[in-house]
Amino acid sequence: MITWMQRHKKWLVITIWISTIAFVGAGFVGWGSYEYGKQGGVVAVVGDREISVEEYNQEYSNLYAQYSKMFGSMFNNELAEQLKLKDVAYRQVLQKNLVLSYADSLGLDVTNEDIAKELVKYDAFLKDGKFDKETYVKVLAQNKMTPKIFEDTLKRNILLQKVQGLFEINPNAVEVENLSKLLFIQDDISFKILNSNDVKIEVKEDELKKYWEENKNSYMSEVSYDLEVKEIPLIPANSTEDDIKAHYEKFKIDYKHEDGKIKSLDEAKEQIKKDLDEKFTKTEALKIFLKIKNKEENFDSKVTYKESTLPYSNENKTKVLEIKEGDVAKPFLENNKYMIVKLSKKNLSQPLTFEQALPLVTKDFENVMKSKKLDELATTQLKDFKGSDILGVSRESVNKISGLEKSEASKFLNELFSSVSKEGIVKLDDKVVLYRINNSKFGEYNKAKDASVKQTIIQLQEEELMTNLMKKLENNFDIKSSVKEKE
Repeated sequence: MITWMQRHKKWLVITIWISTIAFVGAGFVGWGSYEYGKQGGVVAVVGDREISVEEYNQEYSNLYAQYSKMFGSMFNNELAEQLKLKDVAYRQVLQKNLVLSYADSLGLDVTNEDIAKELVKYDAFLKDGKFDKETYVKVLAQNKMTPKIFEDTLKRNILLQKVQGLFEINPNAVEVENLSKLLFIQDDISFKILNSNDVKIEVKEDELKKYWEENKNSYMSEVSYDLEVKEIPLIPANSTEDDIKAHYEKFKIDYKHEDGKIKSLDEAKEQIKKDLDEKFTKTEALKIFLKIKNKEENFDSKVTYKESTLPYSNENKTKVLEIKEGDVAKPFLENNKYMIVKLSKKNLSQPLTFEQALPLVTKDFENVMKSKKLDELATTQLKDFKGSDILGVSRESVNKISGLEKSEASKFLNELFSSVSKEGIVKLDDKVVLYRINNSKFGEYNKAKDASVKQTIIQLQEEELMTNLMKKLENNFDIKSSVKEKE
């Protein structure tokens, strides 16, 4: 075991009491989990509190569920790995246990009555509107959880809520009004927009070669795939009227108009015939697939595609990309044909030669040089530029900045009102904006904005509070762990 906290500097500050009970309120969905060690093991110790594998896995599952809701169907274990979700969950469970250790030091506790009040909040445990112990145990068992583990989790969450209550923030009317005036401050400004067309550059071949040499690893060939392909066009199933009727009765809910109304048999007949042809062809394709696997039949052609030019739907492309070299993908439907594809070889990305990379290198080099020249021009003109004047500009004045798209104007205004300088330069992709503040005044107080202003105050104060609290708790409680996070 090693002393973890004293050496670890990348300490993620979170708002501990957000979504502390989300995982038990998600309908007991089996989200992602991570096997950190054997069941019943301990992954870390915070003060006198041991963090079990079960507790860590619950934290990871909760976090995985939240990201699944954000990203939808595109979220999977691979993306979770890229986001280092395991490390994030680990840091969060450490932080929560720091707060829980703080609660212990204050003498806060959770009673059986507290747990009972929490249990009756979950519909899954109710029978005829009342908490039912048998139902409770059964539901937990179905989700591979014991009452002890579940109630220990509830106890931690209730204790976190009690700590939250100690730090409850409720800005008063004066604070809200003053911050509202500050947030919606108005400036009278002069501004001038410069863009890349305002500068001219001369590109020389020796400079291009030098730039390519310094950045050649950025210019790589695209991954390509050597494939062997067998195509099986749709084969008529010669379906009888009885076949069509039987299929319709079994799957009629799949045949609907745009308004959701189910089609009649006559309306759906042509689509049903096509579906039956596809089903029949798939069976034949599977037979050919087995023959190819047993070397009793050959592929029709050999082709090579770059990854971006694979002529398949995204779903089918994924099937091809997931097979290993030498393997054959099961038949899939593409443009009214069943395709059987073998991945003969995956050609990895390689550095492009100077000649191959020249168009890209030239474009990138020009952009770099123009950006540099644009910065120099902006610096030269800043002190005495003459531009357009606008009165009463606020953070919301995205439509007042002529010459900028709304997104560009929004970024400019955010930087303008975050700056402490009377004049400055804001960079926007291929543009820069020179600005000079001629006059400032507090915004007019608008009571209709109180709710958003109040939330801003709470968020700012909670972030500051949590940052300071975590710094204090780091020093007060020893954290030991055998887990090493990835940098």
